[in-house]
Parts: sequence; C-alpha cells; structure tokens
Amino acid sequence: MSSKPGRESYWRRNLQMTAILLLIWFLVTFVVSFYARELAGIVILGFPLGFYMGAQGAPIVYVLIIWWYARYMNKLDSEYGVRETDAEP
Repeated sequence: MSSKPGRESYWRRNLQMTAILLLIWFLVTFVVSFYARELAGIVILGFPLGFYMGAQGAPIVYVLIIWWYARYMNKLDSEYGVRETDAEP
C-alpha cells in the first residue's frame, strides 16, 4: 500500500471501526451503569440486570470488542496488503 489514496482509505476505515467500537464501549460502560437502578427491576438468573451487566455482561462485551477489532483489522490488512514487519534489535 504505497499510494496516498490507499493509505487514506485504510485509515478512514480503521478510524470508522474504532469510533463504532468506542461508542459500543461507552454505551456498555456508562449508559447501562447510569440506568442500573431502572434495570434492577429486570431479573436474570436471580440477579438484577444492572448487576448482571456490571459483573458479567460488560466484561463479555469488552472481550467481544477486542476479538472483533482484531478480526476486522486482519481482514483490512489483507485487503490493503499491509503486513507487520519484524522490528530489528
């Protein structure tokens, strides 16, 4: 990927995916916890939904965000011919 339009397209797609995943992270981290009292009325496996999202739901979403980003970037790297180079000592 040596052309300037190719680099710009690559980074634009990378930044778009990063923005989407950060929005999901923000929603799971702050919005769900902000409404935890309202979510307490919903019970899943004997636990209030607000507690469940904080204790198990959010960490699962975080792992899924990391997995999705790594998968997406590997696909994007292959599409644009970007490869990692070994750093020399």
